[in-house]
Amino acid sequence: MELKFLHILTYLSLALVASHAALPVTYWTTKLPNTPMPKAIKESLQPSGLTEDKSTSVDVGKGGVNVGVHKGHTSGGTNVNVGGHKGGVNVDTPGGTHVGVGKGGVGVTTPGHHGKPPVSVGVRPGPSPFLYNYAAKDDQLNDNPNVALFFLEKDLHQGSNMNLQFVKNANGASFLPREEADSIPFSSEKMPEILNQFSVDPDSEEGQIMKQTVQECEEPGIKGEEKYCATSLESMIDFTTSKLGKKVQPLSTETQKENTQMQKYTILGAKKMGNNNNEKSVVCHKQNYAYAVFYCHKTETTESYMVSLVGADGTKVKAVAVCHKDTSQWNPKHLAFKVLKVTPGSVPVCHFLPQDHIVWVPKN
Repeated sequence: MELKFLHILTYLSLALVASHAALPVTYWTTKLPNTPMPKAIKESLQPSGLTEDKSTSVDVGKGGVNVGVHKGHTSGGTNVNVGGHKGGVNVDTPGGTHVGVGKGGVGVTTPGHHGKPPVSVGVRPGPSPFLYNYAAKDDQLNDNPNVALFFLEKDLHQGSNMNLQFVKNANGASFLPREEADSIPFSSEKMPEILNQFSVDPDSEEGQIMKQTVQECEEPGIKGEEKYCATSLESMIDFTTSKLGKKVQPLSTETQKENTQMQKYTILGAKKMGNNNNEKSVVCHKQNYAYAVFYCHKTETTESYMVSLVGADGTKVKAVAVCHKDTSQWNPKHLAFKVLKVTPGSVPVCHFLPQDHIVWVPKN
């Protein structure tokens, strides 16, 4: 068992210790000089809590892979647990932040800071509302914060009120350096091998989540959409610059509070981003997987905005909004049409991006 999972131990321990983010960050500064890195990318570069005097553990599946990095104490070290309870590789140090793919979807639990209680968020399996060839399931209309993110372009103006909920990122999976990510299979054909590597039961909920992510990545996009699943930050940069050119600006939603209740927000202002002469953009949506995978797609008929909002409780949000001018190729049963009571191609449809998603636009 130890020999069987030795390669998993190698890439996870290399990827999640202090050197984890070095290669992607170097690639960023080389390819995108003087380009600020949005919060969504920063948070995907290393596990939550991987800073001085904090510890981190990441585990995938039941009895699967667990990696922890403990810093700031003389007894610190790295905790790596590969495989089940028997025959695994274990070097144990007390954990802190916990990120896992488990029952109920992908969850993150972060220890409280400065006396605040812990935060726990989960993502259930199901088609993403930001994949436009999927029909919405009936239960997606109930208790789903993403429902409120869709709105009509005519409502994107100062003084407009919307009921919204901005919640803490539910997926804490981190980028692997490209060399490590490329060494791991990522295809439906190799799914048994992938799940075996991570000791994930194919029939478990975590197994179904990983299968679904790979399947969504492999399916063809809608007409006029160029799609690509980036399994590393380096590959995301390469795809984006190949479609938009080398002068690009990445944007993500940032909130004053990590979690808010559903409440009324008022738009204080909206600024169109990117080059006014075209409507191209690349939007990258973080998927549910054992490590950071982003579903990126380039479209020709979109406009992106930075929107300033304030909630009824005073919470301020800088949100990215993407407006789709042409929805004629979307699935007629897509979540947006059910929420907004409109039909494909009838009116422009907009949506805010969750905090762990990114839009790339050409610089002026």
